[in-house]
Amino acid sequence: MTKTASENTITLWRPVGAKELELIAQSGMRAFPPRLPDQPIFYPVLTEDYAVKIARDWNVPASGSGFVTRFEVRRDFIAKYDVQEAGGRSHLEYWIPAEELDAFNAAIVGPIEVVRSFP
Repeated sequence: MTKTASENTITLWRPVGAKELELIAQSGMRAFPPRLPDQPIFYPVLTEDYAVKIARDWNVPASGSGFVTRFEVRRDFIAKYDVQEAGGRSHLEYWIPAEELDAFNAAIVGPIEVVRSFP
């Protein structure tokens, strides 16, 4: 079954490695973990294709596995952020400052789902 956004939410994706996925699971699949000190920005992406590219091409070589998560965020929350283009028209993402990640997590509606995995 394909999950679709409602009028009040938008579907976003997040490519993650095994360690980040474990921390998401510890939250009951309801929140992303705090950023590390050298990670001032949290980057959810706007398309599954872009998330797949990152998970497959970056996460797998870096850590041996990559996963694509999908989740819904309240539109009224995400509207205050501009969509950023990261190296190409198909590479669209939001830049959420690390100090705003708790508020971002509170705006997630429903569970964070793993929709793709790569060895």
